[in-house]
Amino acid sequence: MKKVDVARYCGTWYEIASIPAKRQRNCSKTKAEYTLSGTGPVQVRNSCMRRGRSVSITATASPVQGSGNAHLKVRFFRIILADYLVIELAEDYSWAVVSNRSGTSLWLLARTPYLDQEIFESILGKLQNRGIDSSKLVKTVQ
Repeated sequence: MKKVDVARYCGTWYEIASIPAKRQRNCSKTKAEYTLSGTGPVQVRNSCMRRGRSVSITATASPVQGSGNAHLKVRFFRIILADYLVIELAEDYSWAVVSNRSGTSLWLLARTPYLDQEIFESILGKLQNRGIDSSKLVKTVQ
């Protein structure tokens, strides 16, 4: 992945599709909000609707040195550390694909709750070119 401008990456991202992690099952209206903090890591708030209730989790994300900010270390509950890699990113930052290091979790994100089907298909092609099995992707109900 090329360099990621953290300031441009910050803001609200809506989950278009994902390879859902166990904690994300039964979620709809999923989104992630990235906020720059003064001098420290990026503040992250992930939220969704589950069984009619809004649930959320907060974390901090720090770019890994030498990764061009495309590799983030995300810390949940001050003790759980996860690798998140921005593996695809639109030039205009309108959509992104984020994965964990093992590829067992993947999120297709966009700046709006819905993504044009032609763009969605193009992203699937990019994933296929990377050897990622997109058949495991589940579209998120927004």
